[in-house]
Amino acid sequence: MEVTASPELRKNQIHTVRVEGYALGGAGVARVGGRVVFVQGALRGELCRALILKAGKNAAFAKVQELLEPSVHRARPDCPYFPRCGGCALRHMEYAEELQLKRERVQDALRRIGGSSVAVEEILGAEQIFRYRNKSIWPVSPNGAVGFYRARTHEVVNAEHCLLVHPAAEAAADALRGWMAQWGVPGYDETSGRGLVRHLFARTNAKGEALLCVVANDDALPFEAELVAALRGACPQAVGVVLNTNTARTNVVLGPAWRTLWGDDRLEDTLCGLRFRLSVPSFYQVNRAQCERLYDKALDFAALTGGETLLDLYCGAGTITLAAARRARRVIGAEIVPEAVADARENAADNGVQNAEFFCGDASEVAARLAAEGLRPDVVTVDPPRKGLSEDAVGAIANMAPSRVVYVSCDPATLARDVKRFAELGYAARRACAADLFPRTDHVESVVALTRAGL
Repeated sequence: MEVTASPELRKNQIHTVRVEGYALGGAGVARVGGRVVFVQGALRGELCRALILKAGKNAAFAKVQELLEPSVHRARPDCPYFPRCGGCALRHMEYAEELQLKRERVQDALRRIGGSSVAVEEILGAEQIFRYRNKSIWPVSPNGAVGFYRARTHEVVNAEHCLLVHPAAEAAADALRGWMAQWGVPGYDETSGRGLVRHLFARTNAKGEALLCVVANDDALPFEAELVAALRGACPQAVGVVLNTNTARTNVVLGPAWRTLWGDDRLEDTLCGLRFRLSVPSFYQVNRAQCERLYDKALDFAALTGGETLLDLYCGAGTITLAAARRARRVIGAEIVPEAVADARENAADNGVQNAEFFCGDASEVAARLAAEGLRPDVVTVDPPRKGLSEDAVGAIANMAPSRVVYVSCDPATLARDVKRFAELGYAARRACAADLFPRTDHVESVVALTRAGL
């Protein structure tokens, strides 16, 4: 069957299209009259009738109205909230197709945005694609719904079950939902800034223990003792319950003030053979098993022989830093979150690591200060947030003239942008690997090794 072509696209039109590939978010990519149409819910190779939802100047957005030739990689979604909940984007496809999509996404970004010919050697697929998240954040709506945001909105889907999170986190969310209903405690309203409960933050470890944090629009909640009792009753493996205060009109989840309502304010976990004590704001990869594989690959790319000095920027609680300490002469970590730096220092002491030191501050500022003090690291590792590195950070790293830079990334586009910036400063991408730390979602991690010119 031929694809229907039309020189003009309008809302509510239906076109028969053949899906050519995938876009960001997992939508299928098709063309009508030479114009790109992003078809939500369509898989590569499928022939379908697509309903136009929005027609822009350069592209149109559609959804599958009728499948005419389904892909052999199509799967029946196993979650009742899919696709209403925005947590997962790929439950309609087989996992093998998801891995292929993600590897291609990293490769395409490096080539198209980064201008690099480096090959993505492999993608590290996950053995466990269910219940893998050790951290979950549940937004709360004004009507008391506790769940996850609908895709591309801040409308809360009241999800009582989630196939990605640990059962302890799910039980805690249900307890919070019940406590709010029993005592009439209002959820937070982003529009008015009123209401009390904003989020539930749950962190779990390999033993199934949990650290629970309720984020509130005040420095106290009514019926706090009853809240603690409800959470502990539903989640007996909890080690602590913390109240975080966030009164700012912002999308940022955590505020600056903390108070422990019961128990411990940190959770211990093991990663790469090391013990880590984690406070709520400390960065820690959400998929422990896949994180170990990702970090092993990063350290492989770092090619440490035992005599090097390594600088780890965006070090969080010191996970990469301390894993590298066993293979390097000296390691230095830098992180802007004070609580994470405190955790990193404590983690180094707890693990008997004596060749590690940590600094609190912005990555580019710490790198510039250390360079001014004469530090010339052999290797720099970075694991920045989704926005990637600032131009100042890239410049500061290049000015230190390390032999190798190992870049761990959670966003292929900003990774590729920064690879191009490094190339302009004499660093070429030599190796690349993708890793799936977020099965069934559209997120993908990757790691790239860059080498200074002439080496």
